[in-house]
Amino acid sequence: MDQNLQTGLLDAVDAAFDAQCAFLAELVSHPSTRGQEQSAQDFMAGELAARDYAVDRWQIDVDEIRHLPGFSPVLGPYDDAVNVVGSHSSRTGAGRSLILNGHIDVVPEGPLDMWNSPPYAPRISDGWMYGRGAGDMKAGLASNLFALDALRACGMAPAADVFFQSVVEEECTGNGALACLARGYKAEAALIPEPFAESLVTAQLGVIWFQVHLKGLPTHVAYAGSGSNAIEAAIPLISALHAMEARWNLPANRHADYTHMDHALNLNIGKIQGGDWTSSVPAWCVFDVRMAIFPGQSIEAAKVEIEAVLMDTARENAFLKNSLPEIVYHGFHAEGYALSADGSAAAAQAVGALEAAHGAVTGDALDRAAITATTDARFFGLYADTPALVYGPRAEAIHGFNERVDLESMRRVTKATALLIADWCGTEEI
Repeated sequence: MDQNLQTGLLDAVDAAFDAQCAFLAELVSHPSTRGQEQSAQDFMAGELAARDYAVDRWQIDVDEIRHLPGFSPVLGPYDDAVNVVGSHSSRTGAGRSLILNGHIDVVPEGPLDMWNSPPYAPRISDGWMYGRGAGDMKAGLASNLFALDALRACGMAPAADVFFQSVVEEECTGNGALACLARGYKAEAALIPEPFAESLVTAQLGVIWFQVHLKGLPTHVAYAGSGSNAIEAAIPLISALHAMEARWNLPANRHADYTHMDHALNLNIGKIQGGDWTSSVPAWCVFDVRMAIFPGQSIEAAKVEIEAVLMDTARENAFLKNSLPEIVYHGFHAEGYALSADGSAAAAQAVGALEAAHGAVTGDALDRAAITATTDARFFGLYADTPALVYGPRAEAIHGFNERVDLESMRRVTKATALLIADWCGTEEI
């Protein structure tokens, strides 16, 4: 890359950094939990339009994507699931196209009294911005946008088509990213700045969500021995699922990227509900489960084993054998994805471009990491033959209380992203 352009891009990010932090604070102030993303998406669409990008804002239609690989089942309505894409169309088409993807949805904030400050009133302290979604992943959306701004500040634009995506549903299905693919947004590489501390994610796990529904026999607690407690009936089933979890984590079952991890796959009982009255033996119980799978591990085979574990355990229980559990799949049906397994020239070139950009900004080699979470990268890597680079700023307490992002890390990622765009896409004068 021309040294003058590189210096100009780095200086442009610095010059606009106060504006970038203000943009991030505004974005964090929108409480964009699932189903409530519209105001944040309105803000994002307005910012893209103000920069003269072609803005596509549309309501996701489940019927248009349910037949596609990677679709995750949903239980609720999608009347409020809106994606936003801003498109830059190159005049010359001399470079390689790029998707800059990020999700606008955030997880629920939990009890407000467990936060040190209100989760949607972002504050900066000691170089960190606090607030729900500051790290996961609105700082990444900000870095994508302001990296493009840096090129414009230098009088340049990408010499290839670039699609800036602000999607919903990443935290529960990934159907927002899938809807972008279904709408025709494809490119030769994708960058997703999820908050993994300026490391390149080489592999990510898959995830399956399911519910287990149990029915008991209600009676007054004075006669509890003649009833069957649906909540207590869940206990042996949960124990059996954890035994399955231990088997899946055995060394012989691990994916190559996770051989160094004793417990990469985690089962989580995320929610349990049951009963109607303190003095009545509960007649029903529902518990929600999240189970991880390795890259290459079949979702369908995993479901078969999950169902067998639950049914075999139920048949050994005096009550459950006459009232077998019902299993309902909802949310994530996500395969694992390993960028490390992509031997294509495009993947090698994309990784090389990111390595060069990261090194130019930090002076250090690019760290690599296999993560025990999932991201939208799988849609590009598995279903669109597109290498997906997951590389974003350092954040802490994502999904927890007092979530925060390191602003200097966001600055570095923005600089690296600007250099990556200029290298991968090439540049043309505005």
